Amino acid sequence: MTNDEIEQLLRVGFPLAEEIKVEGDGNKVAVTVVSQEFDALRAVQKQQRVYACLGDMIASGAIHAVSMRTLTPEEWRKMRMFG
Repeated sequence: MTNDEIEQLLRVGFPLAEEIKVEGDGNKVAVTVVSQEFDALRAVQKQQRVYACLGDMIASGAIHAVSMRTLTPEEWRKMRMFG
């Protein structure tokens, strides 16, 4: 599975996302999703939303491992400002 295909799955799941970034080799990937949809969700709930988008691909073995950053736009701005 390519990074572009993974990004498309995430874009379907997060149509309001300001930023979606996928890095890695398609098998082991790191994703960043920045969306207002994460507002008021706990970290585990944010991750569950991402896993819901990728669950079939993880179950099939097309994606082996996922690390993720799930941020609101405000969290993203602060992270970029302060590193």
